[in-house]
Amino acid sequence: MKLLITGGAGFVGSALALELKKNYPSYEIICLDNLRRKGSELNVARLAKAGIQFIHGDIRSKEDFDALPDVDSIIEASAEPSVLAGINGGTPDYLINTNLFGTVNCLNYATRCKANFIFLSTSRVYPIKTIEKLDFIESETRFELTDNQSIKGVSAKGIAEDFPLDGARSLYGTTKLASELLIQEYNEFYGLKTVINRCGVLTGPWQMGKVDQGVMVLWIAKHFFEQKLAYIGYGGNGKQTRDMLHVRDLYRLIDWQLHNIDKVNGEILNAGGGVEVSASLQELTKICQKVTGKTIPINQITENRPADIRLYVTDNTKVTNLTGWKPEIGIEQIVEDITQWLTENREALESILK
Repeated sequence: MKLLITGGAGFVGSALALELKKNYPSYEIICLDNLRRKGSELNVARLAKAGIQFIHGDIRSKEDFDALPDVDSIIEASAEPSVLAGINGGTPDYLINTNLFGTVNCLNYATRCKANFIFLSTSRVYPIKTIEKLDFIESETRFELTDNQSIKGVSAKGIAEDFPLDGARSLYGTTKLASELLIQEYNEFYGLKTVINRCGVLTGPWQMGKVDQGVMVLWIAKHFFEQKLAYIGYGGNGKQTRDMLHVRDLYRLIDWQLHNIDKVNGEILNAGGGVEVSASLQELTKICQKVTGKTIPINQITENRPADIRLYVTDNTKVTNLTGWKPEIGIEQIVEDITQWLTENREALESILK
């Protein structure tokens, strides 16, 4: 098999490329990336060492695709991933040009190659105000969804694919949803075999976590380097809850889809940690303290941030029924993996994550 992974030097793209090459040494893998995100340059040497071809290019540029050879499958993992992009100052131009028009270039390239197309979307396609209106309970350490919902597509198990899409969702989420709609059109009218994965919070080693994207690595790194953090919004108690998906668990799903595309062709699948692999910031803090052995000051800010949500948990029922996949790596193991990575690569990571 010959593969192109866009965003291939990013956290998710490089992780998928390296796992695929390890498990399928004969596969020819090309990683395309513009190296815009700080820290992505560290992955170029890792890819080369594994025998993966890296091409410095940009999905916004049609000409960069014209120079690529034909491939059998494309994993579209490139994105401007910040939920706050275009909201906190500046324009949304880079966001829209990358996440929407970049996907168009990827789709046209896939059409040229007659390649299968696996798209990494996001749970952020679901509208903020609708999520904020959901029925929940407040326990001692977290917010939890209940089964008592007036809106379809949600239960105590989390949010499913038929959750309503009407309403604002962040400019980031909108670009990903617009890409999803185009992918469905290419599937129907150009005959592309496609699958869309709406991922919850992705995490793992080699993610360069920031406040607006990659919160789990950020939280662990702040403990590791003994810096300050803050519980922001919802009373400042750190009860905001998310499910987390280790990138190795995501890899298992993508691996299955690459080799069984006909079984999920045209599907949209939610994929996340689910209730079993979820944590509030308060709970995550306790695990970080246990694993790193460090306790740091955490401020309390009661005001909510723009585009934030109280809780999001993925209902994996559909993806599990279709593929048999479900996440296997728990929260504490995720924290241990990331802490070990920080320990082994402290010198290279300190200037990026500290």
